[in-house]
Amino acid sequence: MTVTDLTMPTARTSRRDSLPVAIIGAGPIGLAAAANLTERGIPFTVLEAGNSPAAAIRAWGHIRVFSPWRHLIDPSAGRLLEATGWTPPPNLDAAPSGLELVEHYLVPLAELLDSHIDTGSRVTAVSREGMDRTRTAGRSDRPFVLRLSDGRELPARAVIDASGTHSSPNSLGSSGLDPIGLMDVAAHVTRALPDVLGADRHRFSGRHTTVVGAGHSAANTLIALATLIQVSPETRVTWVIRNPRAVRVFTSDDDELAGRASLGDKVQKLIDFGVIDVLESFEIAGLTLEGEPDEGARVRVTGRHDGETMSFDTDTIVNATGFRPDLTMLREIRLDLDPIVEAPRALAPLIDPNVHSCGTVEPHGFAELRHPEPDFFIAGMKSYGRAPTFLLATGYEQVRSIAAYLAGDLAAASSVELVLPATGVCSTTSSATNTTCCS
Repeated sequence: MTVTDLTMPTARTSRRDSLPVAIIGAGPIGLAAAANLTERGIPFTVLEAGNSPAAAIRAWGHIRVFSPWRHLIDPSAGRLLEATGWTPPPNLDAAPSGLELVEHYLVPLAELLDSHIDTGSRVTAVSREGMDRTRTAGRSDRPFVLRLSDGRELPARAVIDASGTHSSPNSLGSSGLDPIGLMDVAAHVTRALPDVLGADRHRFSGRHTTVVGAGHSAANTLIALATLIQVSPETRVTWVIRNPRAVRVFTSDDDELAGRASLGDKVQKLIDFGVIDVLESFEIAGLTLEGEPDEGARVRVTGRHDGETMSFDTDTIVNATGFRPDLTMLREIRLDLDPIVEAPRALAPLIDPNVHSCGTVEPHGFAELRHPEPDFFIAGMKSYGRAPTFLLATGYEQVRSIAAYLAGDLAAASSVELVLPATGVCSTTSSATNTTCCS
């Protein structure tokens, strides 16, 4: 890919030049950024909100990922690990569970980088030292300052925000707003990918669960609930989607990610056998607590179905509607985000689920991820905004390019390559309402 009209990192004062790069998030992309900076000899610190690296993946570790191992190991991280005697999994074509990804790859990588990782450090705000977002003169010479929830403030030469979106789910309401009454029923709502057959089983066994969402997170939960029905026949499952059909789940046969392709087949069979009740074209408007909490209260779900108001009762709601970026901590940073996808403006046309065909993703790096704030980057899933199309391999190439840019290697930063499996998921038609996208 040829990149024109690019500039090198801004000139820095000697103090700023001596500061580390701050990486927000110790997930796969944050750790990959750290590995690339290590190979470049650039000092860095990783700030992780959780009590351990990869905390978000641990939360859904019981789920098997779509990508095989060969697409899950960052090349730079792999080189660092192999130098210590670490060996990659023997079958690189196998797709691991989230927990296997953590234990066999991310934990060893985090241990290697341990002296640079600060866990339990939630970043609450990022700014320029002594400058809010309105001040321009001399701005690029000022260090960044990152404020943490414990009151500390850390200076940095550059910032890579790889904090992800797992803690910021989309709304249950089709309008993007929380349904009226959500706070009153919050105890009955769980986030995507609960451990239905394990730690969270007590919330679902013998109860009526409503899964909201049209993607693969919803499909995984539906399949787990169907398995639970085999040992707890009283368990009921309703699948609510706002569209006429959950097109992202029912992929085509040429999806090279076999695990993803099989989900649609499994869900369709469960629907055909009447194990799952499907409520399509339903838009949730309100949630009401029915009964007393200590007497088995239920949730009444009210919304619009085919233009008419309707309601039904359920015990538990799983919010599998996807995720959105939490930009609160970046209020004082000058961002240039697409108004639709909330991704960096240059990246958005490549991933916009309204218009793009995602059989492949065009390679992209620092140039598409830059913002008006020099040396500030959003990488990984958060860089995709609200688009549900992110794969780890994409994020690895992002941070490789960013690290090269910060090292002053413009040639390497601009030469971006990305080889992804064909999705077999998406098709783009002339009507935006008929456009589908991968996840």
